[in-house]
Amino acid sequence: MATLQDVAKAAGVSPMTVSNVINNHPHVRSSTREKVLEAMARLDYRVNVAARNLAKGRTGTIGLAVPDVNSPYYGRLASAIITAAERRRLRVSIEQTGTRENELDALSLSRNRLYDGLILTAAGLGQGDAERLRVDHPVVILGDRIFDGPVDHVAMPNLDASRAATRHLIERGCRRIAILCGAVDEVDTSSLRLTGYQQALHDAGLPADPALIQQVSRLDMGEGAQCAREMAKSGLDFDGVFCVNDSLAMGVLRGLADARIRVPDQVKVIGFDNVKESTFLIPSLSTVDPDHDGMAERAVDLLIRRIEQTEPPAGHAESVGDFSLVIRESTGG
Repeated sequence: MATLQDVAKAAGVSPMTVSNVINNHPHVRSSTREKVLEAMARLDYRVNVAARNLAKGRTGTIGLAVPDVNSPYYGRLASAIITAAERRRLRVSIEQTGTRENELDALSLSRNRLYDGLILTAAGLGQGDAERLRVDHPVVILGDRIFDGPVDHVAMPNLDASRAATRHLIERGCRRIAILCGAVDEVDTSSLRLTGYQQALHDAGLPADPALIQQVSRLDMGEGAQCAREMAKSGLDFDGVFCVNDSLAMGVLRGLADARIRVPDQVKVIGFDNVKESTFLIPSLSTVDPDHDGMAERAVDLLIRRIEQTEPPAGHAESVGDFSLVIRESTGG
């Protein structure tokens, strides 16, 4: 097996120069880099990543635990985390949780699964589980289920973004705006986005009709379509719909089409997440575009900081991402 010294001799450079090329050092001339890479290929030189990480006491891998890998939102989030980690020469191992018990397993077993640290997006854990986050390895929470916990937390801009989305419907002339959300029994995505919706109505001097708050059991397209059909069939008076995610909004577009209700002429619809599919619907979907990439970068940076920390952490970081509105055909854009 070729060694680093063999590569240096074949390329006519020092072992330090070969090391700089391997570690992508910026101050290596392109011609020198090409000579070293050519020698590595010719000698079939392979970097022993496992040995290098073992010497550092690390694996070079971080874990990402999400509720549902098949969800457009979590797929988009995972892609952003992987991209952010790759820029820092880290690999990402993804696991699907789906239940509170699996989220607890991800927390307690991540060290055994050879992760240097874990980014957890929780759907089942609540504030009552905050003490369970006191584990002996780095963890960053990415999402909204845990507040005032003992770990770093990167949150979605739920309140401000939902208020802006609802305000956009109001500015487009809507006065009877329905919201589709999940159960709101504690602080989570649905409850925060419902609060933002209610604040926008209050700011505009519009009444908050409880009949316009439509709670669904699952935040998916099927539930959105069924809820839209039922709202139309019941005779509920509404001229706008804010959905707490794009999956629900896509279903609402289908349900309103089935009920022969024209969007945006009769009802305007806006979602949240700006998943890729929202661009290609008929009509295309207006939505909130949270800064997925920025939140992913922040979560990975916080996790690396904890991984490299040599002293016990002092406090924890709270970070809220940015957002923008993407106005498309479903609200008359």
